[in-house]
Amino acid sequence: MPATVAARPSFPDASVDPRLVDAVLAAAMGAVVALAVAADLEGTGRAGPATYLFAAGLGALLLLRRRLPRVVLVLTVFGIFSYYIFDLPPIGLALPAVAALFSAAERAHTRAAVAAAAALVVVAAYFRVEEGLPGSYLFSYDLLTDVALAAAAIALGVSVRARGETRRHQERLRSLAAAEERNEARRRLESERVGIARDLHDTVGHALSVIAVHSNVAAEALGRDNDAAAQALGQIQAASSATLRELRNTVKILRSPASGPAERDGLGLSGLPQLVARAREVGLDVSADVDVAAGALDAGVDAAAYRIVQESLTNVLRHAGARHAWVSARLRDGMLELSITDDGVRQGGAGPGRGLQGMAERAGLLGGRFSAGARSGGGFEVRATLPGALSP
Repeated sequence: MPATVAARPSFPDASVDPRLVDAVLAAAMGAVVALAVAADLEGTGRAGPATYLFAAGLGALLLLRRRLPRVVLVLTVFGIFSYYIFDLPPIGLALPAVAALFSAAERAHTRAAVAAAAALVVVAAYFRVEEGLPGSYLFSYDLLTDVALAAAAIALGVSVRARGETRRHQERLRSLAAAEERNEARRRLESERVGIARDLHDTVGHALSVIAVHSNVAAEALGRDNDAAAQALGQIQAASSATLRELRNTVKILRSPASGPAERDGLGLSGLPQLVARAREVGLDVSADVDVAAGALDAGVDAAAYRIVQESLTNVLRHAGARHAWVSARLRDGMLELSITDDGVRQGGAGPGRGLQGMAERAGLLGGRFSAGARSGGGFEVRATLPGALSP
């Protein structure tokens, strides 16, 4: 089933060239200051080329606002102070610094922006008082306007920065989520691959062991006991057919990614009679004591139990030279207790093989326990304890 992708929020500025944004902001700032110069609200008549050049320079500074935001802020403040030193037409103190205050706050220099705004407001208030401006006008309009402009510029910068950080955080979360999904897919694929490898090992190994024994019987009986030879060949044919069916099912699973492990693990303890019968046909006397009600086990546990018994009997046929084997399966207090013992002597080295490793992995994946080793009285024993029901 295809994954559903959540719609991403749209941020208009994410696709706009930052240099274009800076150029527009610089042009707008220069134009605003130039308009304030041209208005000459106090009628000084001192507007000239130098004042308009100042407006252009103040706007041009904003082209550096991303790389050097504090430098732009400092130069803007000193530029405004210098402008008034030469007694040029009034343009206000906060208005020319709005873009620089915004840029500093946007680039995470909020303290510098607040300090610059405070300096501008204090200097403006001082000179207004020196000029004899009434206090009521100063505090109700002029000073209030400067404070409002500076505060709005800084607040807007902080807001834009917070939105950008939120967007970047969301992108990181999406990247992490996508990476985790890929890792989880790889883990599932690896788990499935290992599971299929275990099943192939158990199925093919058991079948080849049965075929090897029957082929030896057929070879010895050929020409002396043709009925026994024919019976052995029939058993070889039956084992081969059953194994081919399982291999075809496995290949089908591999070609259908949507299929799950439960479809592959279609066997369970209900298949033990056939397993025991095949072992008896090759001369191994197997006794089975199964005390597990039908449907009492989860499908995965049932399949794992069958595979553990299958691999254990395969090892008996291959390595033990045993004459008798005993299989016990009991469900006690919600736990399945498996035991497979024999009276043989192990050959071919004492180290654990892939069969024992595969059985241990099956038990471990289900949260169970596994042990295998020689018995004190002779023979070999495999024990596994598995939970009857898996936790959701």
